[in-house]
Amino acid sequence: MATGRKRRLDKPTEIGQDAAFSGSGMPYSYFTVETLAAFLHLTPQQVSRLADRGKLPGRKVAGQWRFSRPEIHRWFEERIGLADEEGLVEVEGVLRRNAPADQKQDISLAEMLTGEAVAVPLLAQTRNSVINAMVELAALTGILWDPRAMAEAVKAREDMHPTALEGGVALMHPRRPMPKILSQPIMALGRTNHGIPFGPGAPLTDIFFLICSTDDRGHLRVLARLSRLLNVPDLLAQLRAAPDAAAVRRLIVEAEEGL
Repeated sequence: MATGRKRRLDKPTEIGQDAAFSGSGMPYSYFTVETLAAFLHLTPQQVSRLADRGKLPGRKVAGQWRFSRPEIHRWFEERIGLADEEGLVEVEGVLRRNAPADQKQDISLAEMLTGEAVAVPLLAQTRNSVINAMVELAALTGILWDPRAMAEAVKAREDMHPTALEGGVALMHPRRPMPKILSQPIMALGRTNHGIPFGPGAPLTDIFFLICSTDDRGHLRVLARLSRLLNVPDLLAQLRAAPDAAAVRRLIVEAEEGL
């Protein structure tokens, strides 16, 4: 997830049955120009121009642009990271409207972040020990069944594209959701006593979130909502000053209620 100067996202639109997700919830392997245009609220001509200029990750197959869903998923993650508050609200609304009928309610970070999944302090001093400790923290809930597989997936994601952000925060997650080892989506939060190098060129990181999702759409919804939460003035300072895990979780709950 990228950081830097905040800007507004191009507002996406509703996702059709033949776009990013099928009616059964199983993802298609790629977007066409037309379905990606619908997803990004652009015209097909605009999508083609962006692809021709290398602004979208895609490749031509038999003369037609095809866009890998995982690559677009990562590209969209980066756009979330660059969005301002208004853009994040728009993203949340679009993803909620296009969710299945039984998943249209707001994502609740407070429900995903149970008390046992918060550690203050998190006893880790290196990137890999942070990942292992955070995954074990999530496993304490009983919701994550295979912490070793999750840790390996998160490390692979960090090797490919570090998730450390400005402000000393990391939003760790595997490259793809892992529904086979989760009974439901879950989030963990840890705060180390000192900042840890967690990505090339990134500032030292001391606040770590682990996002464990069961589907792509849900992951993007959590990422957008968590990004909004981290934009709340003074929240990071309050999290760093909180005396214990219970106080940290209470701050998250209160901040989310104010969104």
